[in-house]
Amino acid sequence: MSSIIKLEKVRLSFPSLYRERKFAPTDAKGSYSATFILDKKSNAQGVADVKRAIETLVREVFKGKHPGAQKVALRDGSEKADTAGYGDGVMFVNTRTDKRPQVVARDLSPLTEDDDKCLAGDYVNATIELWAQDNQYGKRINAKLRAVQFVKTGERFGEGSVDVSKEFAPLADDDDESPV
Repeated sequence: MSSIIKLEKVRLSFPSLYRERKFAPTDAKGSYSATFILDKKSNAQGVADVKRAIETLVREVFKGKHPGAQKVALRDGSEKADTAGYGDGVMFVNTRTDKRPQVVARDLSPLTEDDDKCLAGDYVNATIELWAQDNQYGKRINAKLRAVQFVKTGERFGEGSVDVSKEFAPLADDDDESPV
């Protein structure tokens, strides 16, 4: 049993949408992934939809026994309060897939890595599929990444540009340009 949910105007974090990424050196194959940050107020409907789907899976697959907060795809942003974009006012959903997800522009045309869209900090719409895992690796509620649509550029997460004026001092025109 699974449940497909559309998240609207959420922040994109830790994206690996265009190329596979191996999460452990022993992984034979990589996967695609993204984390979606949902503001508890402006994305309240998305948070409620994900919570409702999780509770349905817990009730129907795990007979009402919740696997624990650390074992579900929806988590509280306060867990990563020291990470840009996270904190008390947000929730986040970790997603992953083995197949490259559809990544599209506002007009639904395909995007590539060269387009510089759907980067960490951007606002996107996304579809995810929640599913219950119950196997030798444990019981969890996971989220599969299905598709991502670029909405608008957001303030980028991460280091950003280097201010060269803080890195170097200007050189005088008469400084020797020959190699050391």
